[in-house]
Amino acid sequence: LQNVRIDPSSISFSMWKDIPVPFYMSVYFFEVLNPKEVLQGAKPMLNQRGPYVYREFRYKTNITFHDNGTVSYLEYRRLFFEPDLSNGSEEEYVVVPNILMMGAAVMMENLPNFVKLLLSGVLAGLKQEAFMNRTVGEIMWGYEDPLIDAINMLVPGLIPFKGKFGLFIELNTSSSGLFTVNTGMKDISKVHMVDSWNGLKKVNYWRSDGCNMINGTAGEMWPPFMSPTSLEFYSPDACRSMTLVYEQSGKFKGVPTYRFVAPKTLFANGTDYPPNEGFCPCMQSGIQNVSTCRLNAPMFISHPHFYNADPSLVNAVEGLHPSKDQHALFLDVHPLTGIPMNCSIKLQLNLYIKQVSGIIQTGKIKPVVLPLLWFAESGSIEGSVLKQFYTNLVLIPSMMEYIQYIFLGLGVLLIISAAVLM
Repeated sequence: LQNVRIDPSSISFSMWKDIPVPFYMSVYFFEVLNPKEVLQGAKPMLNQRGPYVYREFRYKTNITFHDNGTVSYLEYRRLFFEPDLSNGSEEEYVVVPNILMMGAAVMMENLPNFVKLLLSGVLAGLKQEAFMNRTVGEIMWGYEDPLIDAINMLVPGLIPFKGKFGLFIELNTSSSGLFTVNTGMKDISKVHMVDSWNGLKKVNYWRSDGCNMINGTAGEMWPPFMSPTSLEFYSPDACRSMTLVYEQSGKFKGVPTYRFVAPKTLFANGTDYPPNEGFCPCMQSGIQNVSTCRLNAPMFISHPHFYNADPSLVNAVEGLHPSKDQHALFLDVHPLTGIPMNCSIKLQLNLYIKQVSGIIQTGKIKPVVLPLLWFAESGSIEGSVLKQFYTNLVLIPSMMEYIQYIFLGLGVLLIISAAVLM
């Protein structure tokens, strides 16, 4: 118990403070092969590119212990491109939807026609098209686009940011928010459980109290003595708490583990799974609308290749091949300590695109949830950390258990011997 508390004297504290596990983020882009045909109403044909692999370093700052048995901290991530592990370079060009333009078009669909016609004229003047050919590095880490200033001028507040636009631009520049979690010093069953995030006990992105609740841990460790049922964590990236369910027991390099996976209900719509009604307005099951926490842009998250989603999503495009082995997420956790031994968290980012009357650049695009990219954050305990973990938390407890039975057996023999002698 002492070794799994968040306390500078515990074995797990250094692992919690500066995660020693080598984490990697693998990013796969979906290239649109027939952009001109899509503009005329054809089904999008996609080709998966990648992986583009990044070494991920995580570290905590502003660690502050409180008298009520909690600790606050900010966690930062730094990503460094690994060319030797990647299938391609950041300088490669990929044809993808013009995310800013298509997102803004859908967001402005219900505005007066003269505003949309004005935007259409601005887009023409800036030579903006529905699809763009940019490098992997630009799409991920940002590019200058005069459209940002134009949109801010036409509809102030529609996209509340300036400068560069990139899908992962904030990963290397900002934290995941101020987490306050239980240390376990007062109640070990609450160790790592989130007390608040950015000072909030619940978020206000969704339409029900249940969906807004901040439940579980921060996704790094869990309380000890886990049962083979489920685990929860709050994900700032998904703007919600997620529940994974127990699948099977196993071992990772000799260490006993429970494997937890995403249930089919994780991204189900409110019709198929009523508790998810608060995440709506919904479309088909298997995708979650995250527009309310993504600047109202028509963005959706899902499993890669729409794994576990409504088949209509897969059939709406060409080039997707959902597979459990390739696209299901999992966490292998040591149940005695609640420490993950091996994990692969996978999410897909999608953009809803369609023809918007008054904006000629959207052509005759049929409404479709179009995959942009998917990524997997993976890591496993290895090397000296694994050896220390195995020795202190598996081998020694097992030896103590055997010694306990040996002493028990010797005690029984002594009792029997004493009885015989009497």
